[in-house]
Amino acid sequence: MTSQSWRSLVNKKYQLSLRLFLFLNAISAVFSVTNPLYSVRVVSVPLLAVFIISTGLLLWHWKNSARKINIPLVSAIFGCLWAWQIASKFSLITHDHATYLILALLTVLFIGSLSFASNIKAFTLHSLPAFIICLWLSDHESWLRMTYSFALPVFAIGIHHVLQRRNDRFAQELLSELLEERETLTDLSMMDPLTGLYNRRGLQSRLENLLAADNGEHFVLLLDIDHFKAYNDHYGHMMGDQALIRVSAAIRDAVRSRDIVARFGGEEFMVLLSNIPLELARQTAERIRQKVYDLKIPHMFNESVATNVTISIGIAMFNDKDVEQALEKADKALYEAKHMGRNSILLSEELHTA
Repeated sequence: MTSQSWRSLVNKKYQLSLRLFLFLNAISAVFSVTNPLYSVRVVSVPLLAVFIISTGLLLWHWKNSARKINIPLVSAIFGCLWAWQIASKFSLITHDHATYLILALLTVLFIGSLSFASNIKAFTLHSLPAFIICLWLSDHESWLRMTYSFALPVFAIGIHHVLQRRNDRFAQELLSELLEERETLTDLSMMDPLTGLYNRRGLQSRLENLLAADNGEHFVLLLDIDHFKAYNDHYGHMMGDQALIRVSAAIRDAVRSRDIVARFGGEEFMVLLSNIPLELARQTAERIRQKVYDLKIPHMFNESVATNVTISIGIAMFNDKDVEQALEKADKALYEAKHMGRNSILLSEELHTA
């Protein structure tokens, strides 16, 4: 889940909370008229306002779900309307005023607690006007019951709000860690585990970014360790791996940080020199060849060139974003460089004169 997905989830919770609040207000308005507990059935102005506003907002928000409504403001408006309704109906009740006020307050608290279980601000703004008017209209003996009825859900929702915020922070931190781990795993999947250079997948990703930039001349260098199979057979694969690690580090040190270095095969490497003139590309290739030679890794089967590990390099210009063509030319130049005696560098354009 991305941060955008997280915001989408929060927005869906917001929409659900708002729609539930508006629906419950509309239902409660109808129920207040048909309430069988009292013979007084009057469609008052505040009750009519509650029904019309809640129904209208519910239909409007259903069609315009992307538009946000200020929940605290809406909850405060409905809270005041319910307080007005309680006061207007109270004057029509002829007996058992305390029971009516308790039931009216519990109705408002019921709507708020279901709709705003995670929003203490909206719950308070919705419930407080009804609580105040009930205290105002009731006798002193009922104040304790009123206060208890109001304080209990406020306290419970307050605790739930704190816990929910902690859970949200934990979920966001966990999401951030998961995204970081995913990026790390993505990076690792693009790296050769032995040398730490890009593998072919990583190389392809970097090539796409380079092609999108499209700035200047680029050159492809294909490098191959001379007589590496004989080296592996004689010294063993562990020593062969150590040689690969040291050679790859030498190659990386010889190029610029923006240049792409990848392990192209077993003992074959590829370097992509970006935005560089031909002469500097030659100099870079020579610097790589010399750094590998200076490692002085003993190689008794490389006597035709030296008694240590060397590399041969083929160079080709990277034209018209055609990677395959550049690699093919560099490979031919590399093959010819080996044929010429190894530990050498050859540009593809020089093949016809080599």
